[in-house]
Amino acid sequence: MGKIRCAVVGVGNCFAGLVQGVEYYKQNPSQQVVGVMHPVIAGYSIHDLDFVAAFDIDSKKVGKSLSGAVYAEPNKVKWVPSLSTMHDVVVMQSPRLDGVGMYVEKVVEAVPDKPMETLRNAALSELKKKKVEILVSYLPVGSDEATKFWAQVCIDAKIAFVNCMPSFIASEPAWAEKFRKAGVPVIGDDIKGQVGATIVHRTLAKLCDDRGTKIEKTYQINVGGNTDFLSMKEQERLQSKKISKTESVQSQLRQRLPDDQIYVGPSDFIPFLGNTKLMFMRIEGRMWANIPYNMEVRLEVDDKANSAGIVIDAVRLAKIALERKLAGPVEAASAYLMKHPPRQMSDPDARAELEKYIKG
Repeated sequence: MGKIRCAVVGVGNCFAGLVQGVEYYKQNPSQQVVGVMHPVIAGYSIHDLDFVAAFDIDSKKVGKSLSGAVYAEPNKVKWVPSLSTMHDVVVMQSPRLDGVGMYVEKVVEAVPDKPMETLRNAALSELKKKKVEILVSYLPVGSDEATKFWAQVCIDAKIAFVNCMPSFIASEPAWAEKFRKAGVPVIGDDIKGQVGATIVHRTLAKLCDDRGTKIEKTYQINVGGNTDFLSMKEQERLQSKKISKTESVQSQLRQRLPDDQIYVGPSDFIPFLGNTKLMFMRIEGRMWANIPYNMEVRLEVDDKANSAGIVIDAVRLAKIALERKLAGPVEAASAYLMKHPPRQMSDPDARAELEKYIKG
């Protein structure tokens, strides 16, 4: 069936986890593929993603081979010693815009910026030359203007957009309509981890709600030690992230909690944790005869392994949309894979809709 020709913007830890995971299974063919919900989708396996173009702003990555750039600091994923692919892919410059926060500036040295139109034309030329079909955005949290730049590039280049970040494109009606008019599919926004903090929180909240209890308050606190959490130290960059995570939980409740009785969001950066993400969650409520109950959960995951299997699915689902000439948000894929989709569903309903979509 051929490869799925992809590009990535943001050659960071998330992308490193994605491609190093694929390499791990390539080097260990006897290993059962775990950590992915669909080993094969419409004939496409995890090995059919071919990243042929890449964009970043870090001087340690721009102009370098993509196979080497995934190991450059501050990336922390070192699951395999080297990659067997992408040696001939050179990382090109992306516009900086709002992609680098005040704390991340200390660990990322951005290349000198160029005029926006120059970078836009170079990106369009590269995407066309490499015959890219799908662009995956791994931009940092808070990169709203940068996300809009790349969304428009995808529309102009007529390629699908997988928006892994909490800058609202697929779920923003005006942008969704732009993709529809252009005849281009989009999947977004803000990737759910495989067994991540928010998916666990929303699942348990829905369980409590479905079983007839009254949830009165809940919180979710996340800490980690990679550049994602370093970037999120800057509170001004967190608005869309908090909306995305909070709405993901609120959407599962029959009655919304008051804003001051729910907290869902990143909380702090602890350097020595590296890619380890810790989540602390609490739900308080009342049962029969107003008897109180509470539950607490501690979750520890590798933040990058947790997202890679989801993106592997998202890219292949975007490929199906291209083959079927679908345009605009792919609702079933977005609802099941993303925290802030155009239309929220329960996870079982979203999974059922997704399987229908895959079968056509």
